Amino acid sequence: MAIVTAEEIFATYDQLGEIEAQFDDVETEIIRHQYNLSKDLYVKRAEIVSKIEHFWPLVIEQAPEDIDAFIQPTDAQILLGSIKSIDVKRFEIDTPVEGGDPRSVSIKFEFEENDYFEDKVLEKKFWWRHGKDGFVGYVSEPVDIKWKDGKDLTNGLLSLAKAAWEEEKAAPKKEGKEKKELTPKQKELKEKIEAEDAGSVSFFCFFGFIGERVSAEENIEALKKEAEDRKKRQAGEKVEEDEEMKEDEDDEDWEDEEELDIFPDGDTVAMAIADDLWPNALKYFQQAQESDDISDGEDDESDDDESEEDGDKPSKKHKACAHGCKH
Repeated sequence: MAIVTAEEIFATYDQLGEIEAQFDDVETEIIRHQYNLSKDLYVKRAEIVSKIEHFWPLVIEQAPEDIDAFIQPTDAQILLGSIKSIDVKRFEIDTPVEGGDPRSVSIKFEFEENDYFEDKVLEKKFWWRHGKDGFVGYVSEPVDIKWKDGKDLTNGLLSLAKAAWEEEKAAPKKEGKEKKELTPKQKELKEKIEAEDAGSVSFFCFFGFIGERVSAEENIEALKKEAEDRKKRQAGEKVEEDEEMKEDEDDEDWEDEEELDIFPDGDTVAMAIADDLWPNALKYFQQAQESDDISDGEDDESDDDESEEDGDKPSKKHKACAHGCKH
């Protein structure tokens, strides 16, 4: 059996890394091409479904598990009772910027007047970014909600997350290996998160998701480094691990930042909305209709039995979706 040297193993890993990068290039172009081809169709769809009563509440009622698992009963009262529309845009395709990525998305929720908050529109952006430590994924900024008195479903978490974020941005930047200290608002937020029951956190904390702290500038630097490494791999040169990446592996700052996120799964929910709920809204709406047909059939059979016993004519009941959305 031939002996494989360490150099040959590393060379193979580099080749696999290059293949993976090429797959990512293909996926990126598919997203860009599909978005440009379909965005006018989504505009037409929005015009049509705006005429269908309770279209989006019914879609949310059938939401996939990655979304539904985070919706509390009180959240559902708003989402199923007051939501008018959902819109998804890939804003770094619409408005290209240096370092931008087609996977970056904005998710906009439009609401009717309701008993919980003043906002008619809530919009949250998710930037797809690359960090110098090797991170790749969604990052965001907190979006506050103007809650009516005594109606804050996040129990103050969202507003505090926003305040802590603003304080963090205003704080002096960490130099070298100096450990970043928590600001007063961050300390308050951390204590409040620890006191909360994670299983009962409101879906509206989704608007407070931040993720990794990767700025637009760091993203550009990381992309340039990745491009340089790819050229080396293609030329058959060995790519050395970045010293800064090695240091970041032992960096405790990311642990503190993770503990300050009031909705750690915000990136998962954003992806589920952008890649599933939004493009497949008609499918989920049809599922809701089919579910109602089955329920109505069961109700009719029950009514028939009762009517035969009472000697009355059968009456068809109105099916109501969860939390008051009738259709």
